[in-house]
Amino acid sequence: MTISPSDRLAQRLALGIPALLLGGAYISEYGFGLFPCEMCWWQRYPHFVAIVLGLISYFASPRRLWIALAALAVVVSGLIGGFHAGVEYGWWEGITDCATTQSGGGNALDDIFNAPLTRCDQAPWSLFGVSLAGWNFLISTFGGLAVLGLLARRKTV
Repeated sequence: MTISPSDRLAQRLALGIPALLLGGAYISEYGFGLFPCEMCWWQRYPHFVAIVLGLISYFASPRRLWIALAALAVVVSGLIGGFHAGVEYGWWEGITDCATTQSGGGNALDDIFNAPLTRCDQAPWSLFGVSLAGWNFLISTFGGLAVLGLLARRKTV
């Protein structure tokens, strides 16, 4: 079965958006030391799911269903990012858990006491006043909706 140009673009975006956003998250983490908090991890999980669903869409039918599910996972990540951004901006209360990193070198107790604390209510970085969570909200929400919009297009004869 052939795939329409809009479905092909939707498929590529459904796979590309979460892959690029996760790539950026890991570059910021391992390249620049911006360790994720608990809510940052919450945003990554739907992106992992979206990548798997996007890959499935290349091999399994119905292709459009897998693409739509991937797009919905991307939107879910965006909505979590919007909630997280609101916590960072002080618009509402967030969670109380925070994530830490472990160096893995020897003494676990020393690792715990020396691990950097990553707070969920403070943005470690921003661009134009928008935090990483805010950028995830914007890119994921609008990107996922764009994929769904492409899928909604019907080829007219």
